[in-house]
Amino acid sequence: MSIDHPIVAVTGSSGAGTTTVKVAFEHIFQREGINAQFVEGDSFFRYGRDEMADEIQHSLIEGRPVSHFGPETNLFNELEGLFKEYGESGSGRIRRYVKDEEDEERHGQAAGTFTPWTPISAGTDLLFYEGLHGGVVASSWTRRRMSASHNPTVAERRRAMTGERMRGVDVAQHVDLLLGVVPVINLEWIQKIHRDCSRTGCTIEQVTTTILRRMSDYVHYIVPQFSLTDINFQRVPMVDTSNPFIALDVPTLDESLLVIRFREPKKYDFPYLLNRIPDSFMSRPNTLVAPGGKMTLAMEAICTPIIHEMMEHRRAG
Repeated sequence: MSIDHPIVAVTGSSGAGTTTVKVAFEHIFQREGINAQFVEGDSFFRYGRDEMADEIQHSLIEGRPVSHFGPETNLFNELEGLFKEYGESGSGRIRRYVKDEEDEERHGQAAGTFTPWTPISAGTDLLFYEGLHGGVVASSWTRRRMSASHNPTVAERRRAMTGERMRGVDVAQHVDLLLGVVPVINLEWIQKIHRDCSRTGCTIEQVTTTILRRMSDYVHYIVPQFSLTDINFQRVPMVDTSNPFIALDVPTLDESLLVIRFREPKKYDFPYLLNRIPDSFMSRPNTLVAPGGKMTLAMEAICTPIIHEMMEHRRAG
């Protein structure tokens, strides 16, 4: 952690609402006059889109399915290295993942590829990360390396399997403010089903297969982060989501409650927050509940004083 070069990280799976948090922080940074370095978590994927599709197919053949949640397809060591270097000196290297047509036009590259690594601009006030692994902690593991030959047989793949030992990582230790954004699991599945089916034309069965393939990595590398977060924002729908695979639509924010858990509640002025966030209440000494439609307001009310204090400490040196 660093006074001179603080790091704010928002962690949560795709579609969980991390982008909403990013927008809230953009408002905070603008009001506070903060020059933030934004880092997107998918820029630390190990493989581009086509390579990842190949890795998934190879892993299924070998009976060890991989996903974007796990260590074999991410640059965990490089992500921790960035956080460590930025905290020490405000420097580091980043790149961008080209996601869509808009990115293609901006970067002049095909979607599903990465831009070259470039140095972080000098003089930023803090680093803001949004992605899957802002608080990941993992012991050492072995990354599989597959044969590079064209369309090798299963037997050839088994013979070609080698291992690259990767050191353990603790990304969370470098983060000054770690936020989790996680809907209840059935709501998360509903969001993924509707997003993937509408964007890529997948069937519900295909999305269900993806959910099952990712489950082990989700349990081991995503869920544990939410025990480390300083503040956790969980959206809970107030409509029936008991069977997410037949849901006709995604519950809206206004059909939800926002359950906000604080790891160190003594640091927060709850009377102030209850006054600022309409219709909110405390369900436990460390848990504030607010209407889902007040999500952005709640995030700005809670996080603005924290960011302001960070900058005051930074200026005081």
